[in-house]
Amino acid sequence: MASGQEVKQEVALEGVVTGSVDLESSAKLAQAALSEPTADQKRASTGQESEATDDEGWESESLYEDALDGAGEHDKLGQPHEACTLEEAIAYRKRLRLLGDDQFIIETIEAKTITAKKLCTAFNIRPPAFLEGAPDVAYYRLLGLGITRELQKRAKLPQYNTIDDAVSLLDNSKNIIVLTGAGISTSLGIPDFRSKNTGFYSQLQHLGYSDPQEVFDIENFREDPSKFYSVAKDILPSTSRYSPTHAFIRLLQEKDKLLTNFTQNIDNLEGHAGIRPEKLIQCHGSFATASCLECKYKVKCEEIYKDIKAGKVARCGRCIRRLQPDRASGMKRKRSANGKSHSRQRRKGDHEDSTDDDDYDIAAAGVMKPDITFFGESLPSGFHERLCDHDRFIVDLVIVIGTSLKVAPVSEVVGFLPSHVPQMFISRDPCLHVDFDIEMLGDCDIVVAELCRRAGWELKHEMIPPDQKIDVKLCEGYESRFTFKAKTA
Repeated sequence: MASGQEVKQEVALEGVVTGSVDLESSAKLAQAALSEPTADQKRASTGQESEATDDEGWESESLYEDALDGAGEHDKLGQPHEACTLEEAIAYRKRLRLLGDDQFIIETIEAKTITAKKLCTAFNIRPPAFLEGAPDVAYYRLLGLGITRELQKRAKLPQYNTIDDAVSLLDNSKNIIVLTGAGISTSLGIPDFRSKNTGFYSQLQHLGYSDPQEVFDIENFREDPSKFYSVAKDILPSTSRYSPTHAFIRLLQEKDKLLTNFTQNIDNLEGHAGIRPEKLIQCHGSFATASCLECKYKVKCEEIYKDIKAGKVARCGRCIRRLQPDRASGMKRKRSANGKSHSRQRRKGDHEDSTDDDDYDIAAAGVMKPDITFFGESLPSGFHERLCDHDRFIVDLVIVIGTSLKVAPVSEVVGFLPSHVPQMFISRDPCLHVDFDIEMLGDCDIVVAELCRRAGWELKHEMIPPDQKIDVKLCEGYESRFTFKAKTA
């Protein structure tokens, strides 16, 4: 029988030869691959953040990206004879943690009890199309990546499994971190960014943008802000109403249980719901204010709503007022190609009318940018300070609501916090790359309303029917994943 040192890998991918390495070396390559910063992580290290990365590879980071990004529900990973069943996948993951990677490989791949291709599916990896028909050794590196990723996950705490456990955690915890995403606002008609066909990025694709995230790149904005302003009206918050999930977070605050709400949303509805500023970290900024790129003058975003809704680039009023004395004295500021303002003396005989002068002033004035975090901009300093210097030392419960946790550094929060702190997940779809202690799948508003009902808490909100009945079911094959659905009359 060949040893792990003798299992060789010969893989050619789109003409790129990865070399001949044994399985141990493959694991090292996998480790190196995971250690190499992804595009999102590189942005995070320079303060750059994105709202999302599309599942279909708008930002292709590697040939393996789609495979490693997960395939959604486990039963979509392949034909039954090609993929592990859910029960097999769970058993293999537990076995890996019990044995460690070396012994696990000996027991599976070296013993030839399962192919590397099929074993990949145990770790929610869909075998990529470009490897179809390749020998099994071609899947070793991909398997190594999956194994390394699995071992890096926080291990689920076995003592928390039921809805009663979730209610007990809510009742007994005093310092709760709530990490929220777009899913808590969709019931208000506000689109999220990542959903296929309905998400904002998908809509931008339909408008002809090859990479919708370019619209939110700060360098692109500085060069041509009209691109952002042409679509900004579609993400501009059109309501001050907040959802039952926002009300739930405020209820935690009222019960003196909320440590911090880290939100990825830019709609500022947390403020409308009454979450106090000292309890709120807006990781991606918000539409609450806007700032001039030239003079840094800050205004309430409502002051530029008219321009946003008209698809017109908003200019700084203070810059315009500052430029008017120049015009009156015969000086006119003209913007050069690099965006800097220069003055030129008006020649005698120049007879531009006042409209032309006004246009010059406006064109030379600084561009107003809503204070949302673009690619290439730093996250608010409060994010790192609050999380690293304060919250991680006292948090006793983490609740993740309405986010797929795909974008760093926010996606790294759950792994950064102490592993003994229980974590609960509430969203429509499961998060396959994190092992939460209790997963509650369904409409966020429905889930939090049912949790409050079982806890004996009064969650008041006009969108919660007074006689609402919720059907809660344990997902087949899982011990701590549940679905929540409102019963129809």
